[in-house]
Amino acid sequence: MKCAAVFFAAAFGLAAHASEPANNTLSAAQQREGWRLLFDGKSTAGWHRYNEKTIGKAWAVDGDSLHLDTGNKKRGWQAPDGGDIVNDGVFVNFDLKIDWKIAPAGNSGVMFYVQESPDHKYPWQTGIESQVLDNVAAEDAKFDKHRAGDLYDLIAGKPEAVRPAGEWNHLEIICDHGRLVEKLNGIVVVETTLWDDAWKKLIAGSKFRDMAGFGMFRSGKIALQDHGADVWFRNIMIRELK
Repeated sequence: MKCAAVFFAAAFGLAAHASEPANNTLSAAQQREGWRLLFDGKSTAGWHRYNEKTIGKAWAVDGDSLHLDTGNKKRGWQAPDGGDIVNDGVFVNFDLKIDWKIAPAGNSGVMFYVQESPDHKYPWQTGIESQVLDNVAAEDAKFDKHRAGDLYDLIAGKPEAVRPAGEWNHLEIICDHGRLVEKLNGIVVVETTLWDDAWKKLIAGSKFRDMAGFGMFRSGKIALQDHGADVWFRNIMIRELK
């Protein structure tokens, strides 16, 4: 009986695994729930360099991932022919899911409510950033509110839920009528309310204090940051909330 139980458990486990959608695809249930992919796993379609129409060549599909390949080189603090990239869509209330993996000592970010405008050189001048970081070896790991899962320079994510450099992390950002919840690897690390007096106070105490409109936009784009380190993204999906 014990052998039979092991057999059925193994068979069930394989079946359950097989039923999970492949990377960068949606299950029938996810489609019914309104999810859509922002990365098709095959091309950079739907993405462009911030304030431009095309994407830098450093961003390319690597296996099933969207990879910023720096070639161990930097132009200033970004990769040659890289740059921050932005999705074509504009979102108001949404649930965003994305898997990310960072190189040792690496730094990057996922930004939202980004405004594209010639008045702004970088997406982080308007958009809120969920920090992507190697919390062990990256320079920014020394600073409070600059670690993986933090709302960069605004709120420290607690508890720390990041996995080591080179391992995949699952990030979820829910913005629902001003209520922001951030989950890292299934753990809630940030809960806050956007745009109220407490939020304005957080901005006033940050490096964004003199950036007009930062963190106060109620719609905008999703952006992925080039901070000069190799970084990988996959399973980028979003559903809009009513």
